Amino acid sequence: MSPVGLILLRSSETHLYGVELLISNDDTVQESVLSTLTQEAVNQLQSYFVDAQIKWTLPLAEQGTVFQQKVWQYLQTIPLGETRTYSDLAQALGTSARAVGNACRANPFAIVVPCHRVVSKSGVGGYYGKTDGSEIDLKTWLLDHERRALS
Repeated sequence: MSPVGLILLRSSETHLYGVELLISNDDTVQESVLSTLTQEAVNQLQSYFVDAQIKWTLPLAEQGTVFQQKVWQYLQTIPLGETRTYSDLAQALGTSARAVGNACRANPFAIVVPCHRVVSKSGVGGYYGKTDGSEIDLKTWLLDHERRALS
């Protein structure tokens, strides 16, 4: 369990395939034997929740379309504690804000690839395909946590 709820990690011995925030009311935790890589992912996530100023060193499995990968690479350049709008990314990547939003929604590496740092022009925007509710509370918490780390 983390400050933001349950996190599902998917990995092989060599690559991380997913970091998924499980947004539900089900507090059931299924324990499994952790590979060395999964344990390292747990350690880095725990470090992030203590102090967001972490340098992620996890080997992420290449997945998604070429366009999605381009968006996810750009997300990793957004500095801690800062945000960019969907429009900012769209302009930088020569595409539409909607396409950027769709790529963010498809991001398999929540927190590690910080799609939560992308906001709308008029507010926090969406998260996990939702524009209100616990998903937005989670996005707001992550942004606040990162800003506090810089204080």
